[in-house]
Amino acid sequence: MSAYGSPSAASSGSRTNGLAVAGLVCGIVGLFFLSIILGPLAIIFGAVALRQKTGSGGMAKAAVILGVIDVILFIVLMVLAASGEFSWYVGG
Repeated sequence: MSAYGSPSAASSGSRTNGLAVAGLVCGIVGLFFLSIILGPLAIIFGAVALRQKTGSGGMAKAAVILGVIDVILFIVLMVLAASGEFSWYVGG
């Protein structure tokens, strides 16, 4: 017999911050696509989630770190492309 007033298992645990999840997703996807857009978004979402202190500090820190990696990856790829060292053309 279940009571309507009792909290469910999902609501009784710690809540995950949606911004931390969004930042983490942006950071992971940014490693493969649109790193110059998704990297800064991951940093912003992660920083805001860290300031809210809702118990998802690990995900928020990971989002910030992945966002920084995304931006650095974009800069490195642009420098390599500008120097001519990085080319998609393979052939003679």
